[in-house]
Amino acid sequence: MITIGTDGSKDITTPLSDADVESLKAGDRVRITGVLYTARDAAHGRLMPLIERGEKLPIDVRGQIIYYTGPSPARPGEIVGSIGPTTASRMDKYTPALLKLGLKGTIGKGYRGQAVKDALKQHKGVYFGAIGGAGAVLSRFVKKLEIVAHADLGTEAIRRLEVENFPAIVVNDCHGNDLYQEGMKAYAR
Repeated sequence: MITIGTDGSKDITTPLSDADVESLKAGDRVRITGVLYTARDAAHGRLMPLIERGEKLPIDVRGQIIYYTGPSPARPGEIVGSIGPTTASRMDKYTPALLKLGLKGTIGKGYRGQAVKDALKQHKGVYFGAIGGAGAVLSRFVKKLEIVAHADLGTEAIRRLEVENFPAIVVNDCHGNDLYQEGMKAYAR
């Protein structure tokens, strides 16, 4: 579900539907409330063989968002340590298969390859950017955290986060728009 905030940003509640994703445009500022799953390189490496064999994944990705992050340990009394985004393009080889299974969004930093952008259009998905270097600030939006798969991977284990008003921006929408390309065109000489 998506509503418009008083500051013009879009308030998103997970899980996301096709209609939710279709209403998002590159450049939209969003605040996400609900569930995010964390997964980085090692976790994706374990998900891919399951996908290839048609086996059940340890999480149901339908309508969900995967945040590319490996949080640092929490200080005493805190839910999570620094939880900043990692470079999204490292997950490009896995993302189209997850989108095909119903994943609706990913969060990371940096650009995505053309195969991911094509898959976002085909399967109605969205790529959100989070601010790199702001992991300590982003940790304030995490209200609950639990490891749900691959605990042996340590910081790269798959976690289920409950977040409230987690800030992000739409970088690639399901209409083929790319905020980075639009930005470069706007400032080209």
